[in-house]
This record gives sequence, C-alpha cells and structure tokens, in this order.
Amino acid sequence: MTKSSERYPADARRQAATNIVRRLRKAGFAAYLVGGCVRDILMGREPNDYDVATDATPADVVKLFPASLTVGAQFGVVIVPREEGNVEVATFRSDGRYTDGRHPVEVRYSKSAEEDVRRRDFTINGLLYDPLSDQVLDYVGGQADIHGRKIRTIGDPYQRFSEDRLRMLRAVRFAARFDFALDPVSIEAIRMFAGEIRLVSAERIRDEILKILTEGRARQGFELLDTTGLLREVLPEVKAMQGIEQPPEFHPEGDVWTHTLMMLEGLHSPTPALALGVLLHDVGKPPTFRVTERIRFDNHVEVGAKMAEEICTRFRLSSRDTERVAELVRHHLRFKDFPRMRRSTQIRFLRMQGFEEHLELHRLDCLASHGMLDNYYMARRMLEEMPPQEIKPPRLLTGHDLVRAGYRPGPEFKTILQAVEDAQLEGQIRTKEDALHLVRGNFPLVDT
Repeated sequence: MTKSSERYPADARRQAATNIVRRLRKAGFAAYLVGGCVRDILMGREPNDYDVATDATPADVVKLFPASLTVGAQFGVVIVPREEGNVEVATFRSDGRYTDGRHPVEVRYSKSAEEDVRRRDFTINGLLYDPLSDQVLDYVGGQADIHGRKIRTIGDPYQRFSEDRLRMLRAVRFAARFDFALDPVSIEAIRMFAGEIRLVSAERIRDEILKILTEGRARQGFELLDTTGLLREVLPEVKAMQGIEQPPEFHPEGDVWTHTLMMLEGLHSPTPALALGVLLHDVGKPPTFRVTERIRFDNHVEVGAKMAEEICTRFRLSSRDTERVAELVRHHLRFKDFPRMRRSTQIRFLRMQGFEEHLELHRLDCLASHGMLDNYYMARRMLEEMPPQEIKPPRLLTGHDLVRAGYRPGPEFKTILQAVEDAQLEGQIRTKEDALHLVRGNFPLVDT
C-alpha cells in the first residue's frame, strides 16, 4: 500500500511542515523543523518525513489543529495529519530518569529549544531549522559532524546508551547508511552495554536490523555490529559463521562469514525478505560442518531453513515474511540442478511466488563465490522469453473431470493431475482429450 506522502513531491511535503511551523509562530509559539529531516536537508537528501519541535504543549497544538492524533501526547508528541504526509509535532522537553532502558520515568515540558535538543541521541539528529528565516540552530556540533562524517552522541555516550539501549543499533545503522565513522568512545560504550540490547523488545531490534540490511551498505553495518559486540547478542547464528571453512574449489573467497558479507555488499534496495534470505542463506552451515575426505555441510539447506524460520519468529516477523525467508533459504541450491531438471520442473520453479528474489539471491551467491552465472542466465532467459500462459497454462483436467471419467475420488487424484500437468508443461499434450487419453493409458480404471 502506498503511503499518501509518497504521492506528493518532496517540496509539497516540506511546505506542509513549514505551514505548521508558520501557524504555530503566528499563535505566539516557538517552532522549528527538527531531527532527521534537518540532517537530510543539510546532506542534500530527500527526507522521508518531517518533524516539528515547539514550546506549544500538546493541548495547544490540538487547539490549533483539531484533527490531530494524540496517541503519543503523554510523551509530548502529537501527529498533525496532512494529505501530503503526517507531521509529528513534539513539545520541547527534558526527560527524567530512565529505568527500563527505553522510556523516561517522567517527561517535563520545557520552553528551551536547546534543552530539548540535548536530550536527543546523536549530534547529526540534534539540529533545528527555521524554514521561515532559513536559519539552522546548532547547539551540539551536528553540522561539524556531518561535514566530518562522524556519528557522535549528544553528551556522554555511556549515559545516552544506558537511557535507551536501542540507540546502540541506531548508531550502527546511521554509520552504515551514511558511510560515517562511529566515534571511538561510542564504540567502547556500545561494547560495554552490548549484552543489554536483549532488554529491548524483539520488534524494535528487528526494525533496526531490517533497516541496516535495506538502507544501503549492509556489509558495513554488519561488520560494525560485529566490532561493537552487538552481532553475537542479536544474531548469534550469524556470528557462528565466522571461521567456518568452505571447499576452496567452490568458495575461493574464504569462510561462510566472508561469503555472506560479500553477498550483503551486493544488495541494492532489496526487499526485507530478500535481505534476510541473503543474510541467512548459509545459516545452516556452522551446525552441519564436518570434514571427511573433504569439507561437508550435509543437509545444511533444510537445517538452515528451519533456523531461519526460528530467527524470523524470534524477531516477530509476519508469518508471510517468515515463510518467504525460509523458502529463500530452502531453495537457494536448486539452481545448480536447473539445466538437468525436466522442463516441467523448471517451469514450476520459475512460477514460485517471489521467484525474482530467488533468482537475485542465486546471482549474489555466485558472484560471492565461484563467479559462474550460466544457470542464472538460463533461468533468466526462460523467465523473460516464456509467455505467462506457458508458465502457468489453464488446467486441462480437474477432479470433477476424473469423476465423470469413472474414477473414484481419493489420494491418487493428486498424482494423476500432476502427471497431466507435467505432460502439459513438457508439451506432450495440449487438449482435454489428450489428457484423458494419457490418464486412461497410465492409470487404468479398477473394477470394484
């Protein structure tokens, strides 16, 4: 489903937020654009959304914008609906103590924009922008850190990460997304608190991991997760890939971890399912590793599919996305047999739901190992050249047809109908009469 904001150009969405600032100012309140949208504007990027900070209380905001949504009002946040895209309006505040590693015990409203900024996470997200005068307010050195390509907390990183443990993952994500360096003191603080990331809900961890995987520079993100000690806490199954050797004739690049990092490096705007499929496609190798006359990973595909399903369930992915990821892992080795498959088997493979994701995973898998793309191109050509009615032709026979032909319903119907479809996909039969002739010849009626 397309968000309403995606139907409008960036200028229209920015103007909608500016108009909210203008109206707040006209009513006598201070108001600025704040946070990620200011960072993105200064970096020449198009903001995904716009946030406003103001000294107006939630009640004041609702008076000015009666249609506002107040679901976050207890934290000083009101959503002002706009057709161009909703705008989050937050009251200046200073947070009290944090006791759960997520929420402050109390929220105190403030009249000071500087006080509000100093409670935020990173300097690049702590900038204010006055769209009416085109002025940036920088109390925390955020502009210098943007120019210096640095991720640095506002104030003491040990305090910032102890307040909200999720900030550790956010630090990694921003560093990877923007190709910035993570401040060394912040790295040490994350290492100290890494084990406490498990205090954060699975959904919040999942969302950050998916953003690291899909926002760009996923390899850099996962290398930094490892450097900071977060990887072994959130994805120990991926950490276990390190040092797992592979047959050099198929994997000259090195161990399973190196292979996976190379595949992550090749991701470009992937779906979450594809990104997770790439990350977890060889997750079954560490527990199945053994050496006989050579390195072996017996049944690692099925083991890996089961592990991928368990990981997705742990992260509370939807059942649909969990199934897609598990299928990507389960079928990623099938391409090696593609040239030797019967045509009917090939076609059934091509028409699998999400086949484009399977194909892209295979391409990345090859490029990060032996480099042979023959089977990829063969499957790609078939997919592009075959008309849809040939990939999924209308059925020649149904169970009702078999009953009318004198067959008694039972488990054998599935075998019979698949044999008919196989012959149809192989081009051996084309009509209903052909199909009935095939059935009578191969599945004789039994007298009762």
